[in-house]
Amino acid sequence: MSESKRILYIFLDEGGNLDFSNNGTKYFTLTTLSKERPFEAFKSLCELKYDLIELGVEIEYFHAAEDTQAVRNGVFEVIQRYIAQTRIDSLVVEKRKTGPSLRAEDRFYPEMLGYLLRYVVNGYDLTKFSKVIVFTDSIPVLRKKQAIEKAIKKILARMLPDGVVYEILHHASKSNFDLQIVDSCNWAVYRKWERADSRSYNIIRRVIKSEFDIFREGTTLYY
Repeated sequence: MSESKRILYIFLDEGGNLDFSNNGTKYFTLTTLSKERPFEAFKSLCELKYDLIELGVEIEYFHAAEDTQAVRNGVFEVIQRYIAQTRIDSLVVEKRKTGPSLRAEDRFYPEMLGYLLRYVVNGYDLTKFSKVIVFTDSIPVLRKKQAIEKAIKKILARMLPDGVVYEILHHASKSNFDLQIVDSCNWAVYRKWERADSRSYNIIRRVIKSEFDIFREGTTLYY
């Protein structure tokens, strides 16, 4: 692809839930995986999938939270092999420090995702690109979908240089290996914070360019 036709791909995933109580998760994470073509991990992940099927593992696609440890090990082996071609950015929210006025989806997502995307966009010389394409998993809840799109559009419209366009696509993660990769990367970040489990995190840490605990200086606990 020529220099003038370079396209930046950003894949987005989240971890935790928005139950702001002691019954919910302690943390909520948002993670992006950004990269350019070629997407060289695709073939290896496809081979892994069919290797597993031949071994009797019934698997349609990779999903870190639901896969067995053996399957996750295989996925992270592939990620580790190709990780140098990627950039990871994460935003971490300690939920008990989140004020009540910020908890509604149509306020929470634009605020949190806006912070995260600033780190991503600032990490590239976007004058070298003609287009930015953002992928998320399918979002069946309209209000949440609108909130996420609002955040992405607001940041990209303000920060992209003249002549650089953007597109937002909501595809089922089972149809896209890079959505499955960012799912695994976000799971690794989430496990580090929620469970103090850094096993998978240590595999990807060298390409994590930002990992921002947004309320790190907060002292007020709301529950």
